[in-house]
Amino acid sequence: MRVTRLFQSALLLSAVLPAVPAFAVPTLQPHRAVYDLALNKASDRSGITGLSGRMVYEFNGSPCEGYTVKFRFVTQIATNDNTRLTDQQTTTFEDAQGKTFSFVTKSFVDQNLDKEVKGTATKEAKDLKVELDRPDKKTLELKLTQFPTQHLVELIGKAEKGETFYETNLFDGSDAADKVMTTTVVVGKPSTVATDDPERPALASFAKDKYWPVDIAYFDETNKESGEELPEYRISFKLHENGLTRDLTMDYGDFSMTGKLVNLSLFDLPAQKPCNQ
Repeated sequence: MRVTRLFQSALLLSAVLPAVPAFAVPTLQPHRAVYDLALNKASDRSGITGLSGRMVYEFNGSPCEGYTVKFRFVTQIATNDNTRLTDQQTTTFEDAQGKTFSFVTKSFVDQNLDKEVKGTATKEAKDLKVELDRPDKKTLELKLTQFPTQHLVELIGKAEKGETFYETNLFDGSDAADKVMTTTVVVGKPSTVATDDPERPALASFAKDKYWPVDIAYFDETNKESGEELPEYRISFKLHENGLTRDLTMDYGDFSMTGKLVNLSLFDLPAQKPCNQ
């Protein structure tokens, strides 16, 4: 089992319209969410006998100032041979117009730095220009696409309109930051939180809000020529209309894990005013 597979879905948990004007953006709640991670299932091929961990996701910003995400994803993975600790730490900033996206990710294995990826992606007239500083300085030209907060905004907008299936694409700087992912999104019917939902206590006042069950499959664009049809991974979750995600299932094919919301801290919402003021 390649540990790097755990590092591929970091920001995709909240994945969203190119250059969305500020007035069209839903009110996304700045927050810090903590999730307990656990092994859901694992095949013999994976070699995994146990998995536990914690994920901390911090989202802040506004349609005027742009959006910052700080993310930490720590897992302890047991196999027949050993136990390994993985730790991914990611910080990103997406500007208000959705034109630039800066990212830095440090991945540790057993407390030793395994990989660092740092760079900036900029939308140009016909493509996406990615300038990497680490692990090596280089410039890439990729397919024009959208960034994570845009992906999320698009998803909420389509869910509000009752759309149940669509395909789009995304660049989030994950893995080697050298590819655009195609995503197929399935949105279920809106629902409300059940009284016996184990995540209800952590939701507090948001327990009264509606949510949609969402399933997103991620396909590597570079695998299309080989005829590869299976997704690299898929993520299922409950999406609230303010952008909060919970009850996660992350499926990597030969193993999957769950993430349950255990703590939620809210930051102040930005003042409701035109962005030019």
